[in-house]
Amino acid sequence: MKVKLEKILDHQAIAHKTKRIAFQIYESNANEEEVILAGIADNGYKFAERLAMVLAEISPLKTILCKVTMDKKNPLGTVQTSLPASEYQNKSVILIDDVLNSGTTLVYGVKHFLDVPLKRFKTAVLVNRNHKKYPVKADFKGISLSTSLNESVKVSFRKGKDTAVLE
Repeated sequence: MKVKLEKILDHQAIAHKTKRIAFQIYESNANEEEVILAGIADNGYKFAERLAMVLAEISPLKTILCKVTMDKKNPLGTVQTSLPASEYQNKSVILIDDVLNSGTTLVYGVKHFLDVPLKRFKTAVLVNRNHKKYPVKADFKGISLSTSLNESVKVSFRKGKDTAVLE
């Protein structure tokens, strides 16, 4: 059986939504000197890199990228960051992923950062699916979709050819 793909965001739309989210991040951190963009590997980190590039263009904020890795199928106790906790302690942190599906990845990512005192903590996603297993929300989102449980959203970040599809 062939799976039908429906493009929900093309490269231009992703660029537009990335810029809009970057402005929202800047507005909510206007009094900060720096912000930690903690992207969940792999696509969340790629999205964080895109946001950092736009923030560098539109704001004086110093952005520090942090890669968050975890076993997405069994996240409990597997979350690691590329920065030591002392680097983000008492700072403004934004946890970033490409798609908020069930909320599992985001909620365990949030749990990891709550072990350290933070000045501010927000979440950002490119695509927010409206049925979640956990009560986690995205503070900044590019698009919200109502999808069925058997559909999935795939985001592809390729230079000049970014896409998000529903399959």
